[in-house]
Amino acid sequence: MTALSGSRILITTDAIGGVWTYSGTLARALTRRGVHVLLVTLGPAPTEPQLAELRKLPNVEVEITDFALEWMDPQGDDVERTRRGLAKIAQRANPDIVHLNSYREALCHWPSPVLVMAHSCVRSWWLACRGEQPTEAHWLTYISYVEAALAAADMWIAPSKAFRDNIQLLYAPSQPGHVIHNGIDTTPRVLSKESFVLAAGRLWDEAKNVATLLAAADNIEWPLKLAGSGRLSGSASRVNVEALGDVPRGELLSLMGRAPIFVAPAVYEPFGLSVLEAAAAGCALILSDIPTFRELWSDAAMFVEPRNASQLADALQRVCGDAPRRAELQRAAILRAARYSAAIMLDGHCQAYERLLGNASADISCRQRDLAEMYA
Repeated sequence: MTALSGSRILITTDAIGGVWTYSGTLARALTRRGVHVLLVTLGPAPTEPQLAELRKLPNVEVEITDFALEWMDPQGDDVERTRRGLAKIAQRANPDIVHLNSYREALCHWPSPVLVMAHSCVRSWWLACRGEQPTEAHWLTYISYVEAALAAADMWIAPSKAFRDNIQLLYAPSQPGHVIHNGIDTTPRVLSKESFVLAAGRLWDEAKNVATLLAAADNIEWPLKLAGSGRLSGSASRVNVEALGDVPRGELLSLMGRAPIFVAPAVYEPFGLSVLEAAAAGCALILSDIPTFRELWSDAAMFVEPRNASQLADALQRVCGDAPRRAELQRAAILRAARYSAAIMLDGHCQAYERLLGNASADISCRQRDLAEMYA
């Protein structure tokens, strides 16, 4: 047991993307150290399969709400209802620490030290995907909430140094952010490799750069299997692309085990859990040359210019046709993935939590409450 044994941690989460995987992994790891976890979901409700994974865990409760996710409610129509609802939950749960996986909830009236995990943000997404900052009034409101929330939090962290630096540049928070890499605890099995290329991600998300991937797929020998929610425009005519739709996580991990190559040409990625899971499953990685991927996978992947379909196709074709090079990349990916384990992630979070608890007796939360009242 640790100094956190017996502590109660309230963690907000959502069921849409990697935040759910991250939150479940962290909750599972925390219970092994005697921590009681309350996961509070925001946004669309999790599915029964998602909930089934958590119901098996001791000392983990899940409270489902319909409070709007901030990027789905940038103008803040649901802020007051969310604030009142979360205050009631906190009063009932009496957490020792509040861990938020979004920003503006830091402006609620929390009774405990608040940690914000910066998984992503619309402002940085917009810059990476569209080369400019958003100017619509509702997104400017969103940006003001993020800025205030980072100032209100007792601590904020990011999953990569590249993204931490990006957030600091865009929002200039009063205190520096800490970096704790994401980690996984369910290592996909390395199965008998077949002859296909795998990609995974939300097809509707510009950040995933699906258009470049589809253009490259027309010029490679192996078929491309693409897992993710959304529809592919013009995909019916692409005989080399199989759109799998939204694949349950267990099936996706099995696909990764059979895939010899995983490709991610993202133009924006604060971490990339799917890349980590694919690496652990023994996939050779072909990634876009962006700061996050360089930080995490340098010397363990092949890098290409994000929007260069010709270069991406050449890289894919080379790795498809060169078994020794493919095996070399697969070994490098497996070795590098070991750096990003759930145990290492847990150690980083526990150090952060213990620091928050150590400072709780001081007046560290006054700043957070004062700022919250400014936006009440």
